[in-house]
Amino acid sequence: MQEDINKTKEEKITGGEALIRCLKAEGADIVFGYPGGTIMPVYDNLYAHREEIRHILTRHEQGAIHAAEGFARATGKTGVVVCTSGPGATNLVTGIADARIDSTPLVVIAGQVSTTVLGNDAFQETDFIDVTNPISKWGILVKHASEIPDIIARAFFIANSGRPGPVVIDLPRNVQLELMDWKGYEKCDFIRTYIDRPKLKTEEIRIAAGLLNEARRPLILAGNGVSVARAERLLGEVAEKGDFPVATTMLGLSAMPSGHRLNKGMLGMHGNIGPNVATNRADVILAVGIRFDDRVVGSVKDYAPLAKIIHIDIDASEMGRTINPYLTIHADAADALKELLPLIEEKNRPEWLEFFSRCEKTEYEKVIKKQIAPPQGSLMTMAEVVNKVSEAFNADAILVTDVGQNQMTAVRYFRFSSPHSVITSGGLGTMGFGLPASIGAKIGCPQREVCLFCGDGGFQMTMQELGTIMEEGVAVKIVILNNNFLGNVRQWQQLFFGARYSQTPLLNPDFQKIAAAYGIKGEDVEKREELDEAIKRLKDSATPYLLNINIDPYDMVFPMIYPGEAIDNIKLNETETLDVLQL
Repeated sequence: MQEDINKTKEEKITGGEALIRCLKAEGADIVFGYPGGTIMPVYDNLYAHREEIRHILTRHEQGAIHAAEGFARATGKTGVVVCTSGPGATNLVTGIADARIDSTPLVVIAGQVSTTVLGNDAFQETDFIDVTNPISKWGILVKHASEIPDIIARAFFIANSGRPGPVVIDLPRNVQLELMDWKGYEKCDFIRTYIDRPKLKTEEIRIAAGLLNEARRPLILAGNGVSVARAERLLGEVAEKGDFPVATTMLGLSAMPSGHRLNKGMLGMHGNIGPNVATNRADVILAVGIRFDDRVVGSVKDYAPLAKIIHIDIDASEMGRTINPYLTIHADAADALKELLPLIEEKNRPEWLEFFSRCEKTEYEKVIKKQIAPPQGSLMTMAEVVNKVSEAFNADAILVTDVGQNQMTAVRYFRFSSPHSVITSGGLGTMGFGLPASIGAKIGCPQREVCLFCGDGGFQMTMQELGTIMEEGVAVKIVILNNNFLGNVRQWQQLFFGARYSQTPLLNPDFQKIAAAYGIKGEDVEKREELDEAIKRLKDSATPYLLNINIDPYDMVFPMIYPGEAIDNIKLNETETLDVLQL
């Protein structure tokens, strides 16, 4: 088949047929989408190639792009989305923005009105390239069918190289029908004006190694860039050689197994005590593939006051944006860690690691124990549910979350043993992301269990994608942490707005009846005594399964760093602040 795609003998084909041949040549055998008038010629060609390209018909375009994100994040491949013009295209905007900030490789192919009426406000016309330029990595309007092979090649190269991101292709209807001379397809691996892999400067790595070797309290901060670069093994080797404790961002959580002795947990607003306090005690920080997001940094002026920060990132625009590092290394995370490894001295740091042990003990006694093992007779907590589900899946599932309290609790208490095991909306914080993203993750990795946690609010934003689960038979395991609230906003209203719950209580439908209408098995869990057996049925099911679990409506996510506060100013609950001097 590859020979047919790349044959050099010229033949006349349509632009739509050329597009499908290009996708096949790129190995894009799964696409997500929703048809419509201006993309119909492409869909006609998809029908002709239905044995070679599997099209996943979602129930909404936003579902399609989030599913493509889940697929890309789970597999490392480029997700492909196809849709029609106008509202079909604009329904993708949230997912494009989400993919851009979370470095997810996507190629988005949107139909467009014919070039003969373009600019006349024709039916379902939108200037999609101008709409998406600020939130895409590259965008282009195709004017002639002959341009398609080169544009598709560039699109896949740009989307999944450097810092990955979404590429948008606007494809007019008449271009899809236009005849062109097919001369074969060549993948792109170089664009003169685009640097996909910065050249590493050996002197910078040497300086970084010297700083780390001399440090008394070094700390590695690992972000999504480690996972994007597939540099998890190198991260572990550097950490083990120098005995460096490692903390991760939310998107970097599975860059190191949860049980690794040097994995000290998550940074940020709802992160673990040790990493946050240690950031402000460290003398050298190696930050690999992180953006220094405001939820990680807190008060900028109070951030890491004692540390010389070494920032490694493939995106030069992230250098110095929030934090001014001592040393910047513009490089792919894998390249930098590979060069750094032989220069790191073997050391043991018992005193520094003991500090983290004290932090972990404090957090367990002050927060975790109460959350995962609440008193009998009390209502169920989010943490105890997530903890039990994680134990049932033996830390081996792909975790997908929606956004809100369910997200913060899930990433705190779910455990990981393999890379690329956490898929969540980070920078944009997109409610409704979870359900379609879990579909894409399971389609991309059918051999792995995929466990979705969502709230009752976020679930209802895209719950029509239960139809996609039904049609495709996607065995996603769904856990709704149901508190009949928009829980995260409710928590902030309770903490900062005098418990005035403005438009956050929810009157919810019967989720089991809705799931049953789509042929999906499940059950309501109202009492703690029912939880263990329900989780076992969820785990053992060979088909999709939904648990709707009643949670204490006033359950809170702690620890918490209040907005604008220093990251070591940590609230253990509503009234108690961590005494850092006791650590």
